[in-house]
Amino acid sequence: MTQLGLPESIQACLFDLDGVVTRTAVVHAAAWKETFDAFLRERDGEDFRPFDSAADYDEYVDGRPRADGVRTFLASRGIELPEGKPDDPPDAATVNGVGNRKNALVLEKIRTDGVEAYDGTMRYIQAVRAQGLRTAIVSSSANTRDVLRSIRAEQLFDVRIDGVVAAERGLPGKPHPDTFLAAARDLDVEPSRAAVFEDALAGMDAGRSGRFGYVVGLDRVGQTDALYAHGADIVVKDLDELGDRS
Repeated sequence: MTQLGLPESIQACLFDLDGVVTRTAVVHAAAWKETFDAFLRERDGEDFRPFDSAADYDEYVDGRPRADGVRTFLASRGIELPEGKPDDPPDAATVNGVGNRKNALVLEKIRTDGVEAYDGTMRYIQAVRAQGLRTAIVSSSANTRDVLRSIRAEQLFDVRIDGVVAAERGLPGKPHPDTFLAAARDLDVEPSRAAVFEDALAGMDAGRSGRFGYVVGLDRVGQTDALYAHGADIVVKDLDELGDRS
């Protein structure tokens, strides 16, 4: 293992955004809860079963593209909606409408509270680049570029594969490995020589099925066992714990 805590064969590092680079996973979880609770209340009345910010978030929406998250969670409740169109208004009873309601809430929360980066991750990325490894940001978020700019981190990544790029290229999102595979391809690195850094169970699944050289799980919410079960090679609470760079 290197001083970075990675196998010697690793040439590139592929980082998720929310929950790995930025402290925005909690913002997304809150926005999903507000969105789904409002939808379910309108549909089922005051006796509706609320969205669980822990169990439902981890299982059905975390790490997935927005529309996939809507479909997957609602399917768990036996609900199917028409797809609608990408520009559906936030009050439309469609997959895209519900997703757009959630996105509007996320953007409002980010504008109000700002975005904070994980210091340990920022130090680790700088160490990775100092060692000559290539880097990519891989996120299902369509707001990735704006978030990176807000924390002055856009220049730390050689490649960006996000919700915008995935839509342009027709790439399925996590738990499929396609976005990570696209990042490795853009970096001209074989998947077996790339490390994936993720906090979401869907991201672990993508790392495992893509046969990447190393999969690092970030346990921000006490789900170490689940991260290992979904394919992590190692789980840490912060990237400062990974390797010995003293």
